[in-house]
Amino acid sequence: MDFRILPVTSFQQNCTLWWCTATRRAVVIDPGGEAPRILRLLAELKLEPERILLTHGHLDHVGATADLVEQLGIPVWGPHRDDAFLIQALDQQCAMFGVPPLPAFEPDRWLEHGDTIAVGEATLQVLHCPGHTPGHVVFFHAAGRLAQVGDVLFQGSIGRTDFPRGNYRALIASITERLFPLGDDVRFIPGHGPMSSFGAERRTNPFVGQAARSPL
Repeated sequence: MDFRILPVTSFQQNCTLWWCTATRRAVVIDPGGEAPRILRLLAELKLEPERILLTHGHLDHVGATADLVEQLGIPVWGPHRDDAFLIQALDQQCAMFGVPPLPAFEPDRWLEHGDTIAVGEATLQVLHCPGHTPGHVVFFHAAGRLAQVGDVLFQGSIGRTDFPRGNYRALIASITERLFPLGDDVRFIPGHGPMSSFGAERRTNPFVGQAARSPL
């Protein structure tokens, strides 16, 4: 499995292409906008996109979904059904952030914790990690020790919980009980900003690192 990160829009959201190196079959994770750039990168890398995967329903992670579906004719999988209210309110999200209205879409499949997704000969695991949004999911490639965590965890920070139906306690539990146990060696791609590893964040992250979890 290989990947390429493409930050898109003024949000600099990490749209990511993941592909099986044996077959060149690929998924587009979190196409937040700028569909033409995403399409050009797919062509440049000679990839065969199979589906779009969404970690959660926020505008900056789903903005180009409908355009890519129209251009590529591929299905949309994810996030968890608990984020349906966000996708159904995409027009309201656009108004809130002052961006032009975007075409509505409906995922072809809602994802559940424990689901697996084939990408060519590779397999991704789905982890439901609520907190930033109630239906947020994470994609994990165990063999490659790589995860796409959306807005759950960042280098030196964690996802916001002040959006509708955010939950701070649920977010901390998602990180400490579902992500960190995957292993310190797992690298992760966040929704924004640079990559890190679960080990680095477990040791040094001021919100969920050792200092934050140590008794006074």
